[in-house]
Amino acid sequence: MEALQGQLLIGGQWVDGEEAAQTLHDKYDGAPYGRMAVASAQQVDAAVAGAVQAQQASTLSPYQRYRLLLEASRRVQRESETLITLMRHEAGFTRADGDNEVRRCVQTLELCAEEAKRLQGDMVPLQAGEGVKDRIGFTIRSPRGVVCAITPFNSPLNVLAHKVGPALAGGNAVVIKPSEFTPLTAVLLCRLLIEAGWPAGLLALLHGDGAQIGRQLVADPRIAFYAFTGSTRVGREIQHGAGLRRTQLELGSIASTIVCADADIGLALPRILNAGLRKAGQVCTSVQRLYVDRHVAPQFVPRLLEAARAMKAGDPVDPATVIGPMISEHHAQRAQSWVQEAQAAGARLLCGGERQGAVLQPTVLTDVTPEMKVVCEEIFAPVMSVIEVDSVDEAVALANAQPFGLSAGLFTSNLHTAMRAARALRFGGVHINEASSARVDAMPFGGVKDSGFGWEGPAYAIREMTEERLITLSY
Repeated sequence: MEALQGQLLIGGQWVDGEEAAQTLHDKYDGAPYGRMAVASAQQVDAAVAGAVQAQQASTLSPYQRYRLLLEASRRVQRESETLITLMRHEAGFTRADGDNEVRRCVQTLELCAEEAKRLQGDMVPLQAGEGVKDRIGFTIRSPRGVVCAITPFNSPLNVLAHKVGPALAGGNAVVIKPSEFTPLTAVLLCRLLIEAGWPAGLLALLHGDGAQIGRQLVADPRIAFYAFTGSTRVGREIQHGAGLRRTQLELGSIASTIVCADADIGLALPRILNAGLRKAGQVCTSVQRLYVDRHVAPQFVPRLLEAARAMKAGDPVDPATVIGPMISEHHAQRAQSWVQEAQAAGARLLCGGERQGAVLQPTVLTDVTPEMKVVCEEIFAPVMSVIEVDSVDEAVALANAQPFGLSAGLFTSNLHTAMRAARALRFGGVHINEASSARVDAMPFGGVKDSGFGWEGPAYAIREMTEERLITLSY
């Protein structure tokens, strides 16, 4: 990893940080694998200034942006092994998790490339107004200027691509602040974008304490748009600081999946397990609340437990490992303590609960109550709570009775049940015969309530990251 030291990208140049660099440690064995430069306040200011200047000077056409993003996607594909190894160190990803992250990033950049060519406005029917003649109107879409992308550790490559790709496709410059847990993945993606031909000045990359650098970026009036994935607490702070500037906020979640009495259990089980436990449960749409109809629970729950126990947790280097370490031992300790608190309050541990360092075994609870942290706060760990219900209406009501609304899943064989529940569930996305984490990178993705607002998904994000301007012409 020596060639991928975590430098800063400021004004089109790779530079060292003016603050003390930080050593980076492998998430499983703690061995050092690299260093991260840390930006000073002056360097943050210079990064924004450079991005503003580069964006104002850019003459890239939509077609050129398409070609550059497409080339970047190819370079990501060619560097897949390097990226998979890097994310194993940085995020604790198993090979399957890393491979999925790379494949999705390639697709996301390809989609962004296509959207660069398709960005257009609309004709406005001015002559629908009384007395209007010899006048036409249309809209065009223009870059906002500088987009600030603040990204999390749990998807260090693809979530970054979902923010940087649409921003560049729309003609903006981007200031990137990745998680301090996963800085080198962002370094490599920026290098690949530049190698693909993107002017380096259109990208700025900053590392360091999120609270300090993030607050400085939010306070900077030269930034036109903020794209953030992270906690609701930080999202509120960003929205407050942004004021009238636009934001796209993908925030906290307590994802629910419902198994109806007529569900296809063979279809539901692998999708629920993957959704709840992949990336060690550190996905905003991971199944945390699993509502199971009481009539099917005696058949469903034993099969769920048998499959969960068979999922090996441990060293991500081992090809047999399905669940790697969490992002830190501290995070794993916190999740385990919530499980233990729930047990002390009467919850029943069906499997898992053990921890070795940052590795938490796949854990399933039942007999939980609404005030337990394992169900009323986002656990972000390989922990699911099975909640038996008497009807789909009860499950919908319980799922809705929380402040978050990002994604929900529902398994049923009845079309009427599916559509009625989909309309009733107040979530940004409802997936029928899929678990809550079902996602295709082309689709719109975002939440309601305390899960934020605005859309990811290249075709949707690029419209948010550009301004629509009305033009009328009388003749």
